[in-house]
Amino acid sequence: MRNLLLSAFALVCLLPMNAQTVNTRIYPAEKLAKVKAKADTPTYAPAIKTLMKDADKAMNLTPPSVMDKSMVASSGDKHDYMSMGPYWWPDPSKPDGLPYIRKDGQRNPELSKLDRNRLGDMAKAVTTLGIAYYFSGNEQYAKKAADFLKVWFLDAKTKMNPNLNYGQTIPGRREGLGRGTGMIDTYCFVEMLDALALLDNSKAMTPAIKKGMKEWFTQFVEWIQTSPVAAEENAAKNNHGLAYDVQLTAYALYIGKKELAAQVLKSFPEKRLFSQIEPDGKQPLELERTTAFGYTLFNLTHMLDMSFIASTEGMDIYNAASGDGRSITAALKFVIPYIGKPQSEWPYQQIKEWDKKQDEACWVLRKASFFDPKAGYEAIGAKHRTTSASNRLNLMYSLE
Repeated sequence: MRNLLLSAFALVCLLPMNAQTVNTRIYPAEKLAKVKAKADTPTYAPAIKTLMKDADKAMNLTPPSVMDKSMVASSGDKHDYMSMGPYWWPDPSKPDGLPYIRKDGQRNPELSKLDRNRLGDMAKAVTTLGIAYYFSGNEQYAKKAADFLKVWFLDAKTKMNPNLNYGQTIPGRREGLGRGTGMIDTYCFVEMLDALALLDNSKAMTPAIKKGMKEWFTQFVEWIQTSPVAAEENAAKNNHGLAYDVQLTAYALYIGKKELAAQVLKSFPEKRLFSQIEPDGKQPLELERTTAFGYTLFNLTHMLDMSFIASTEGMDIYNAASGDGRSITAALKFVIPYIGKPQSEWPYQQIKEWDKKQDEACWVLRKASFFDPKAGYEAIGAKHRTTSASNRLNLMYSLE
């Protein structure tokens, strides 16, 4: 392991600066290049060490497939992705438990029987290996990432069909058809595509793999735009509708459909921000959840992701504001008074993970500081942030 780290740092030093420029969307590319040039310094070495350990763990994983599940969607095609609504449980008043009933904020462990966790594991592994390749130049990391992509997206025997028709199904309802909310399952693809950008110059990302991935996402975008199931997500008034737009934009840009991406970006403030944020910064549809603080941050993160994406296209989402003051800034200012405070001061529900979400809030402020460095967001976040120096967020969202 020590030799791997030493070789990684050597490669960092040897790679020319112009090779460090990448076409990422939610990772700030210029800052990444600056971090890479200083990867062996005390500021970043702890996070680099942890990143390489995580990549080495991913090297030992068997790439998952949608074919690994024991169940089959009502389509009869095992290649169709299938997941279950996370907050749905058997009805104890029914002998067979059907139809399932909702317990908001309480995740049913039955999720592990289907594809959701495997999809997340795959995307996480590709992302980790892509970042590790960028900072080390180790082609073995790139090769393993390509293996994951082949199994999940490309190989005829193992690939996922490019649809979410059976995402977040609810046992006993809709005759097995999924729901629009299942689109949130693939939000991890947004970050994964940035990892593919980091892998772009590797030997492992062959023209055939790049072509195959573009074809898969082209079909997926077609599904997003035409499927009745996806239309439900587009119509969602809360974080799901907003995340729909982020995904469609990211995927459209990946496959070169810039006009489609521009259309979504132009309508985003009016369609999503102003309809979900009140003039006082509250997000009412997130505040009604049992984990209201977490969902408020969740949606803010999506807003900032879209702001990063828009900036790569020369558009400004972050500063968009309605005449009565609805804006991302207003949403941030609503959250800030509760950062660093005990849960008892939060006037809404948060049935779990208060401390964890406090730290997440500090990273939301870090990301916002990229767009408004004079607002003092980072000073607040730095005061209350508990993330260790070994966390990769210190690499991906550095203040360099």
